[in-house]
Amino acid sequence: MSGRGADAKLSDFVAADRQWTNAILLEADAARKWVNRWGFLVTERDQIVAEQEKLRNKCRLHTPDHLKVRPASPISKYIKVGPSPPLPQTTQGLIGWRSAVPELKLEKYAGPSRGKWSFLSQMKWPEDCID
Repeated sequence: MSGRGADAKLSDFVAADRQWTNAILLEADAARKWVNRWGFLVTERDQIVAEQEKLRNKCRLHTPDHLKVRPASPISKYIKVGPSPPLPQTTQGLIGWRSAVPELKLEKYAGPSRGKWSFLSQMKWPEDCID
């Protein structure tokens, strides 16, 4: 068997040199063509910004006073929040303190009511069976 394979890639210096030369020629040709195609990108950014600023100032219109944006006013100027009632001292009052205030109107539909039937009457058990 001849020494083809990995050794063949290493020994073919002429083909590798041709590929390298072609790559260099292609890069040089692309560099020459780049100026014609993309040379406008070389223009200095500051020069472009200055030209745009001149145009912007030239075409600027005067905004009437009634169309100018007014400074924001603080929320506290037009929203007033009253103080909350004091918290009750007991735990029972802590649970139901909001429902006791009639202005809050937590009970929308009706007050609490007792059920018509009890569990004992539904099961037809006597009242003494509960200790």
